Amino acid sequence: MQSLLKTLVLATLFFPNLAMAADVTIEMLNKQGKESMVYSQKIVNVNVGDTVFWKATTKGHNVQFMKGGVPDGVEKFKSKMNKDTEYTFTVPGIYAYWCTPHKSMGMIGFVVVGGDKSNLEAIKSLKFFGKSKKIAPDLISKL
Repeated sequence: MQSLLKTLVLATLFFPNLAMAADVTIEMLNKQGKESMVYSQKIVNVNVGDTVFWKATTKGHNVQFMKGGVPDGVEKFKSKMNKDTEYTFTVPGIYAYWCTPHKSMGMIGFVVVGGDKSNLEAIKSLKFFGKSKKIAPDLISKL
């Protein structure tokens, strides 16, 4: 038993991502506090291999990765309307996404995978619309 404990402690020290791996749930909401058409969390940080679950708490929402807003090699992702969805992140970097019908209302979010911000300049050059155009710079500065 003591040997197993030592192995777990060493694994945690040498592979800290194993100890910190955690899946995340983000709700798709019509209202949160004073904000309308929002994701419950606008920025999340996860490890490679973690899964983000988007819960369709209220109707009329989806998740779509923005064109040019993901690391190289990542394929398009777009969920169905009014459906819970999930995505397991296997490529480090920043992922920008929005709710297709509410992108101009500011319903955007970001996932940072593995602490990798190597595609930050590409994220900064994305074209946002309406309210998203106003809130994106502040969110990007917090990445």
